[in-house]
Amino acid sequence: MANRSYLYSADSMPDETEIPRGIRCISEHNWDIPLAHKLMVGRGTTVVPSMIWNPPIGIAADYAGGSALLLDLLDAVGKGLEGDAEFAECVARTTAHLEKQRAKYFVLETGEIVSMTDDDPVASVRHLASEDVPDAVARAEAAIAGRDDDWLTAVRADWRSHFASFYSDALYFSFPDN
Repeated sequence: MANRSYLYSADSMPDETEIPRGIRCISEHNWDIPLAHKLMVGRGTTVVPSMIWNPPIGIAADYAGGSALLLDLLDAVGKGLEGDAEFAECVARTTAHLEKQRAKYFVLETGEIVSMTDDDPVASVRHLASEDVPDAVARAEAAIAGRDDDWLTAVRADWRSHFASFYSDALYFSFPDN
């Protein structure tokens, strides 16, 4: 079984007493937290209690802002992949799923990924939220604005690892009665 990062949308943020209502599945990604997940939690990023595990190792963020950032980057990446039907299908599938699962917040569940090392999971998530996510957002914003063509070229060359996650209405951890 692969360790995965899980991305959801919800109408409220998780807190210490309960999970949010209206949780919708967005995607899961094996063995990593991909660039797409980092960008989707890149606006209004905050560490929150996990909806799955005990420690505060979830990350919540603004859905509209994160979706717009991802779609803008996909547009920039696509300008160098005009003839790639597989990339076009990935973008269409992602866009449709994000529209269908729209909510107020994204919630990224990191537990399986941050537990793969001996590092403190809580500290790892704090670093992810305060360093890795903002760095990814800054690189994406620069690339979208035409100021980081080298990074954009590298992302384009390996687009599957960054954007081709499993998007579905049901993930390994789902909240069907929510």
